[in-house]
Amino acid sequence: MQSVKAKSGRRIVVRRSDIHGKGVFAIGHIAGGTRLIEYKGERISDDESDDLDTESTHTFLFMLDDNRVIDGARNGNSSRWINHSCEPNCEGVEEDGRIFIDALLPIGVGEEITIDYNLYLEARYTAALKREYACGCGALLCRGTMLASKR
Repeated sequence: MQSVKAKSGRRIVVRRSDIHGKGVFAIGHIAGGTRLIEYKGERISDDESDDLDTESTHTFLFMLDDNRVIDGARNGNSSRWINHSCEPNCEGVEEDGRIFIDALLPIGVGEEITIDYNLYLEARYTAALKREYACGCGALLCRGTMLASKR
């Protein structure tokens, strides 16, 4: 996996996003296939993540294949600010129980780094639930929700 860094040693920066709150942006051209950052945070069990005292759907949780969860709100890094897009330019890749964010395609200077959250809930996807998990990516093929398809 190739890696690219600006002269300062950084390749991304966190700033205000038009998608939602804060976002992560490229500070230089990034080639497709580039590994950008590791998703960091405290590792907790799936049960612990279910018990978190949150009153909103806004969390910093990333599920691993072994059903453990990385909680980016606890000892996380700037990767926790990567926003959802229905047409993402990056993806999360799990290797040896770690999550890395890799560019799917070239990313221009100032472009927001995005991944498809593909959130899956057991509950029936009602109109109200889809609104609760509404997507603000603005992509041409936006599905209107951060929820994954059940099909």
